[in-house]
Amino acid sequence: MVPTTRMEDKIYIISGTNREEAVSLAVSHIYKNEFKLLGMEAEIIDLRDLPDNYLAAALYENAGTHQGMVDMRQKMKEGQKFLFVVPEYNGSFPGVLKAFIDGLKFPETFTNKKCALVGVSSGVQGGALALSHLTDILNYCGTHVLARKVRLAEIGKNMKEGLITNKLYNQLINWQINEFLEF
Repeated sequence: MVPTTRMEDKIYIISGTNREEAVSLAVSHIYKNEFKLLGMEAEIIDLRDLPDNYLAAALYENAGTHQGMVDMRQKMKEGQKFLFVVPEYNGSFPGVLKAFIDGLKFPETFTNKKCALVGVSSGVQGGALALSHLTDILNYCGTHVLARKVRLAEIGKNMKEGLITNKLYNQLINWQINEFLEF
């Protein structure tokens, strides 16, 4: 019999935007592949899978009415480790990511769980403010955030055909992954 992986044994990678063709999803796949090479199962939670009318269809009094969101909520509730790939939008992170977090069970989704953060930006700061804002929210929710945050600045110059071309970025990703697995 093939052993099955429980949800709580996986690392859930949250691609932090619902924008089509976002670099965040490509970076999420890079992390998923790196985890796989180390024998760790990872699954991507793609915010593009949220319903188009998410704010009206799946939040607050409508929680539980959209099966796709019900599945995401269950994975997030049962998971123990999360890696957020966070694009920088207007000096912070996308509103859809905040709305997604607001739609999760509080406090049990994040309390005493662990996460790592990766910033993605076309600018030179690699999403530093976005990661800071998200760290504040996750800390408020009781989440332990890995101190090693990877910031992928000027991503357009450092990525080609879905792969990171910057040697330092690849080293930082591997360093973060190894620390996260021990975290």
